[in-house]
Amino acid sequence: MTMTWKYPSTAALLWTACLFSPLASPWAGAAGLATAQVQGGPAQHADLQSFDGVVEPVRQATLAAQVAGAIVSLSVKVGDTVRAGQELVRIDARAASQNAQASAAQVDAARAGLTVAGKDLERQQQLLQKQYISQAALERSQAQFDAAKAQVQALEAQSQAAQTQQRFFVIQAPFSGVVSEVPVTMGDMAMPGRPLLTLHDPSALRVTATVAQSAVPASLGRLQYEFPGWSGASGLMNANGATLLPLVDVATHSAQIRFRLPALSGVVPGMFARVWLPVAAGAAGSTERLFVPSAAVVRRAELTAVYLVDVQGRPALRQVRLGRVQGDRVEVLTGLRAGDKVATDPQAAAQVR
Repeated sequence: MTMTWKYPSTAALLWTACLFSPLASPWAGAAGLATAQVQGGPAQHADLQSFDGVVEPVRQATLAAQVAGAIVSLSVKVGDTVRAGQELVRIDARAASQNAQASAAQVDAARAGLTVAGKDLERQQQLLQKQYISQAALERSQAQFDAAKAQVQALEAQSQAAQTQQRFFVIQAPFSGVVSEVPVTMGDMAMPGRPLLTLHDPSALRVTATVAQSAVPASLGRLQYEFPGWSGASGLMNANGATLLPLVDVATHSAQIRFRLPALSGVVPGMFARVWLPVAAGAAGSTERLFVPSAAVVRRAELTAVYLVDVQGRPALRQVRLGRVQGDRVEVLTGLRAGDKVATDPQAAAQVR
């Protein structure tokens, strides 16, 4: 019996070599990644603890319709600066104008009737003096005059109300400011209570921060704040006139702290602010902090993350919340633990498959 040996094809040999080659591992590229260990240590101003805040306008008004009607004029848009008393929205007031004219005509008719009743009363009084009529006839004439006078007063009040209602069809700015929201368009139907636009005063802004009940300091004299990511950032700034609202939320057990902002160009309502409060020694927040190299941080739109490298050298994107920058490193508030390894070259880590 003769046995024939068949040599494997070249393609099969190449496939076998790639299968057992160390270069075939999908994580082979991770071996050359430069990493840094998450370090713990005391932070500058370690007696401070950060909380999230938001910029709010001190004066803000949502203007709503008091009457029903179609919007026939909308003279502002979002971002426009307006002055106090400027016309913003006009509602169709033709029906209201006609009602006001009808009320004025009724007042004129009632006044004419009052004039007639007054002259009739004078004649009745003269006739009574000559004893041509009885006292009862004079009293009836006096009652008719009083009724006509009361009718005039009632119709005058109705006419004034109709004229006042005409002013409801024109929405004016209650103060000088900036239009921040316009939820209606030309031709929309305005209804009583429906918001037409929102206006705020950009010259008076404040920061409101929500603080855990256990972290509320005894004194707000050392309160500081910053605007991370703001192009005009100038580091930590001292807050003046901070106020602790005398109310604690029953669900979250947190309180609110507010303070006015000075004139800062580029700061607008809705911006994120980080507020730093003093922490008592030994309290939560006064322990050592975690730091990573600033070069390891990845920022994609609203995502802030680092590439966390596991024990096998595989990188994975991990979202983090950052604190203050200290030199070439940045504080990590949440997302990492002491001893974790992060890739110091995010671009190289992103290419590892």
